Amino acid sequence: MSAGFVPPASVIRAVTFDVGGTLLQPWPSVGAVYAAVAARHGARGLDAAWLEARFREEWRRLDGAFAHTRQAWAELVARVFAGVHPVGTDPAFFQDLFEHFATPTPWRVFPDVRPVIESLRRRGLRLGVVSNWDDRLRPLLGRLGLAARFDVILVSAEQGWRKPDPRLFHEAARRLGVRPRELLHVGDQPREDIEGARRAGCQALQVRRPAGAAGDRELVGRLGWLGRRQHAR
Repeated sequence: MSAGFVPPASVIRAVTFDVGGTLLQPWPSVGAVYAAVAARHGARGLDAAWLEARFREEWRRLDGAFAHTRQAWAELVARVFAGVHPVGTDPAFFQDLFEHFATPTPWRVFPDVRPVIESLRRRGLRLGVVSNWDDRLRPLLGRLGLAARFDVILVSAEQGWRKPDPRLFHEAARRLGVRPRELLHVGDQPREDIEGARRAGCQALQVRRPAGAAGDRELVGRLGWLGRRQHAR
């Protein structure tokens, strides 16, 4: 993982994190999960790599305009399977798939995440999540043992705004009890996370995790200075 960071212009008192691609990733891939669940509904032998490519293609077409609702996911899944297998429009299959992604099974928390969270908490920083997701996120983070480690969890589908809308970051700062310039947002998406946070007057750190990577502990070093040198200011 590599990360880019602009030196802080203000004391940082709170840190928020994106989720997908920052804290956790589908495991072993979206395509592999789709193929495995489809097999339970009679669609056996589907190529996981091909489904992964189809998913990524459809996701790119959305260009950040995904609504993160159940209906939006149903339509996206149907497009991924279009011309491949009719299981993509089977309501029972989609129900199974939708519920499966609400469990820890198809997700992997990057190994550097828990050490970072615990380190920042020990240093007295307020922590939050700001994510473009649906109402499955909060219970998912709970099942992964992460929800209780955050002071605030903001989910776009619950708020009615999605990143890069500055209102999401302003609301996070308000709930965390800090000014926007005292909040550092960590995420992987240049537009949604980095530009969005900076437009809101917050600070930002971009992480770049290679596709399929298990993760590493570099983020510990990238955020290790927080809560130390600031007390001297």
